[in-house]
Amino acid sequence: MMPEFQIREFNFNDDYKRVLSLWQGIEAGMQVGRSDTPEEIQKKIQRDPDLFLISETGGEIVGAIIGGFDGRRGMVYHLAVRKDARRQGVGAKLLAEVEKRLQAKGCVKVYLLILDDNTSAMRFYEECGWKHSKHDLIFSKEFE
Repeated sequence: MMPEFQIREFNFNDDYKRVLSLWQGIEAGMQVGRSDTPEEIQKKIQRDPDLFLISETGGEIVGAIIGGFDGRRGMVYHLAVRKDARRQGVGAKLLAEVEKRLQAKGCVKVYLLILDDNTSAMRFYEECGWKHSKHDLIFSKEFE
């Protein structure tokens, strides 16, 4: 059983390398890419720092989540929990806290993306009350 954990806002100087290490250590379902560079994360925390949260216990980061809000819709990115801390409420509490903060901003609908082979994440989100949106297709485009 994991000791009590605290949720707090991400602090770039203290947390970036440790959160990046968490993301890179996730065995499946996580893609670290161009938008996760120090420069891109700095942009993120300038926009809405209150939606980038970490879970910590004993000075160690065991979970992280990024929320986004464009003034109308919300997004959830990179919810990750260290393997030894899973199924102990870390991910559910991080997700619930981002949801609460999005609602406080006036968000009425939120989306998240899951890799199509990440069945454990699908089950987790369904357990948290999320529904698979069968009619929405996601398109993406990267700029050079």
